[in-house]
Amino acid sequence: MREGSLEAPVRHALDWRNPDFYDVQKIEAEMHRVFDICHTCRRCFNLCDAFPKLFDLIDESPTGELDGVKPADYKQVVDRCTLCDLCFMTKCPYVPPHEWALDFPHLLLRYRAAEVKQGQSSKVYKQLTETDRNGKAASFAAPVINWANKAKPLRVVMEKAVHIDAEAKLPKFCGRTLVMRAAEEPVKVNDAAPAYGRKAVLYATCFSNYNNPEIGIAARKVLAHNGVETEVVYPRCCGMPQFERGDVARVADHARTVSEELVSYIEEGYEVIALVPSCALMLKFEWPLILPEDPKVKAVSEATYDVSEYVVEIAGREGLAPGLKPLPGGIALHIACHARAQNVGHKAAEMLRLIPDPDVQVIERCSGHGGAWGVLKGNFDIAIKVGRPVARQALQSGKAHVASECPLAADHIVQGMERLADGGAFPQEAPHPIQLLAKSYGLM
Repeated sequence: MREGSLEAPVRHALDWRNPDFYDVQKIEAEMHRVFDICHTCRRCFNLCDAFPKLFDLIDESPTGELDGVKPADYKQVVDRCTLCDLCFMTKCPYVPPHEWALDFPHLLLRYRAAEVKQGQSSKVYKQLTETDRNGKAASFAAPVINWANKAKPLRVVMEKAVHIDAEAKLPKFCGRTLVMRAAEEPVKVNDAAPAYGRKAVLYATCFSNYNNPEIGIAARKVLAHNGVETEVVYPRCCGMPQFERGDVARVADHARTVSEELVSYIEEGYEVIALVPSCALMLKFEWPLILPEDPKVKAVSEATYDVSEYVVEIAGREGLAPGLKPLPGGIALHIACHARAQNVGHKAAEMLRLIPDPDVQVIERCSGHGGAWGVLKGNFDIAIKVGRPVARQALQSGKAHVASECPLAADHIVQGMERLADGGAFPQEAPHPIQLLAKSYGLM
């Protein structure tokens, strides 16, 4: 038997339509097998709070081994996993094709799926993950919603009513979505650019559509300047929020709907660009593991790029259009977990180093936020703790700009810096790297 695997990680399809997938006894038996291996290895102790909780449960048990931990306590480990995938992609030596075949995140996803099946999952969390419904409703009253999300007395009430931590920064909503703005604000494609003739459909993602359209606007301007014709579409959310809570059937439904529309563009020669790494990860990897037999899902998976990855490809294949100017003061760049999980390298860092006189410091640790997970009471303090090393590195870097590919991580990092700065100066925002590239071009 090999000690560890040197091969690239391989993920197996999720057998979510098999009743055994939701069998609690079989899930707990697999958790016992996997947790015991994790206990004897412990390489992942500093990735998130799930592993420290597991190891504390073991160390504080009567036997000091996993057999001293009650299976009912496994839920404490499950509830601390944000499905960042870093253990699977970057740390664990026992993932497939190793014969032990560990997939810690997907095992905990299976536990959550069983909870959903049995009606035992959090109803509050379910409502938080209804991003399309929430985004559409909030866009009609964005100024009021944004004011309420900052009003301390209302946040205290919100914490008691729906368990959203009063200290957690919540994303803003926009009255004019990215889809609306794209329709109203045409961009002129630069026909002198080396990449002229390329076509891409921008999958808006729920966050860029409802919360921060500036990411999509920046991407459109940068791509147009580089000769790429773009269309913006948003059939519905990719399903990552539902994936995080274990509602795999809902994710499959989202995948079918979105891929149906995106395939029509692929057939016309368009490539697909996801504006947020979590969504790119879903389209590229998670959808095909949920619907491996669906040809449209496969086509979308093979045609999808993360936006930073796409710009870097243009730079390497055709060359970028001229016009980039230095960004004084340098950049501290957080590499999002779901960007790392795509296994394409630090594309955001490569992209920003295309700017003249680059000064880019990469921060390669989890921000701790974990999507909707990180704003819940009881989770927010854990999220701040896990993300403290990122906030500290960003603050101590002294760079004029802090950036993150994940917009939720960006706000969380800024909030962490604010706490560490203790009244001192720190960057007040952390834009997406594509926004900094647009700034370097003088497009925004």
